[in-house]
Amino acid sequence: TTPTGAARQQGARLAGRMAGRHGEAGMASSRRALLPFAVISCSYLLFTVTDGALRMIVLLHAYSLNFSAMDVAVMFVLYELAGVFTNLLAGVAGARWGIRATLVTGLLLQLLTYGLLYGWGWQEDLAGETRLFGHTATKQQAIVYITIVQMFGGVAKDLTKLGGKTVTKLVTPDEKNTQLFKIVSLLTGWKNSLKGVGYFLGSWLIGISYGLALGAMMALVLLALPMAYFGLDPQLGVSPSPGRLRLSDVFDRSNPNLNWLSLARLFLFASRDFWFEVPLPFFLRSPPCAAIGRPCADDSDCGSGTACDAEAGACANLNPGGGCGGLGWSRTQVGALLALYIIMYGQFQAYTPQLVTGPLRQTPPNKRTEVLWGLVNCLPTLVMAVVAAASADAGTYSQPSHAGLPPHTSLLGGSLVGTIACFALVFAVNSSIHSYLVVLYAASDKVAASVGFYYMANACGRLLGTLGSGVLYTYVGDDLGLLAGTNAVQGLAACFAAATASSLLAALITLQIDDGDAALLCGPCCVLYGGAEAPASDQCSRLHSRAEADEAAAGRLSEEEVVRLSRQVSDDLE
Repeated sequence: TTPTGAARQQGARLAGRMAGRHGEAGMASSRRALLPFAVISCSYLLFTVTDGALRMIVLLHAYSLNFSAMDVAVMFVLYELAGVFTNLLAGVAGARWGIRATLVTGLLLQLLTYGLLYGWGWQEDLAGETRLFGHTATKQQAIVYITIVQMFGGVAKDLTKLGGKTVTKLVTPDEKNTQLFKIVSLLTGWKNSLKGVGYFLGSWLIGISYGLALGAMMALVLLALPMAYFGLDPQLGVSPSPGRLRLSDVFDRSNPNLNWLSLARLFLFASRDFWFEVPLPFFLRSPPCAAIGRPCADDSDCGSGTACDAEAGACANLNPGGGCGGLGWSRTQVGALLALYIIMYGQFQAYTPQLVTGPLRQTPPNKRTEVLWGLVNCLPTLVMAVVAAASADAGTYSQPSHAGLPPHTSLLGGSLVGTIACFALVFAVNSSIHSYLVVLYAASDKVAASVGFYYMANACGRLLGTLGSGVLYTYVGDDLGLLAGTNAVQGLAACFAAATASSLLAALITLQIDDGDAALLCGPCCVLYGGAEAPASDQCSRLHSRAEADEAAAGRLSEEEVVRLSRQVSDDLE
């Protein structure tokens, strides 16, 4: 071997050893990056089960104690309002003190919330009074108490959510946009699925025992606490310049895309909460109006959701504040349907890149992708609003049908299930795209503050939808008398109409975002915006020719190819 050849061999061996060391270091770095993601995800998902259960426990317990939809909406005011301020403060707190501090604080506050709910283990007495901690209290006092307790739950939810959302940005390189989209979609999808499990568990357990439902959820929180405290670095998520980070940094006027996206998020989530959180379970629990007014001797002569009024000698609504015209379902059935919606929504969201945006060549998405899906989001609620409005006066409320349910009730039930399934899919796509865009637009050194502001807008939307739904559902329907309450079908129709308007506003606001992407691909379709030297049709032809050639060579469109095509569209326009 010549000296030159020996030197080359030695250099090759040295390069191989160095490459091996770099490879091992890269794998170790990846493992270190994934550890906080795993710990936060587990804690976040366990917490999510308890958060879903909390809402159903409070709502169904309140319904059984004759609270109206407006009463329950008020109970959740501080829960949602706390989220507005918590997301603002949590963004700054997370940047100053790290994600571990916010996550552990959120878990401790959730324990406090469930502990205080034990004081609500009261029952109605013959005089219509209520009890708190074994003492007589008015219904208004109970509403105030539960509203305050719910505030702690709202703070807990948003403190915990902050860690779950920001860790995806912190462990994903900036250039891995498609990978980031899939991680965010997977985490948020499984979070919503487990929230659905919480909805069902809360509904099922409260049917057994109120105390059992509270105790089971507290056990899950206690399981998550040690993981969060001992498994996370206290410096994770801390801003490199905490001394200069102020609350005013959350309102970052230099990032208009995040501000427009946050405003769109407000109306997007209001479009769901206008009908889902309070009106839907109340409607499902409320009895058909045709079942009210029947002559009766005792409760066995009356159907689900009704009881025999001894003075009137007729079947009366168990909760006139919830209206009539619904399906008269049990608590477990209501919880199962709501859980099914949330699980479907969560799974759709988890696999949005693979099932929807990927095949349509919309991964990673841009603002025009969201505008398209935002407009589609209007359709399910619009159809349901029309069906409910047309059915509101179709039922014969004094003469029950031989099948036990008026024909319009069966139509509403089928339409409602179809609407829930369609909305779950479309809303999941919208939410998944939003979750990706916010971490894309957020500055890496202020990600906690940026995401905090974004989810502050999310809480505002939930507050708007919750309060608005309580008002519409309770007061829009005609008063059908003391035994029946209001026409719940009319109230439900108004809620779906408001949801449609809210979805439309969200889509229009998203148009204000300027993300530099001027193209919208939708399978074989291509839409180009902005000035261009070549005709748009020629540009689309070139894009699709390249896409077809790449797909024929690879058998499918790869993640890197999607990113490349998206960037080439912008380059062509420039």
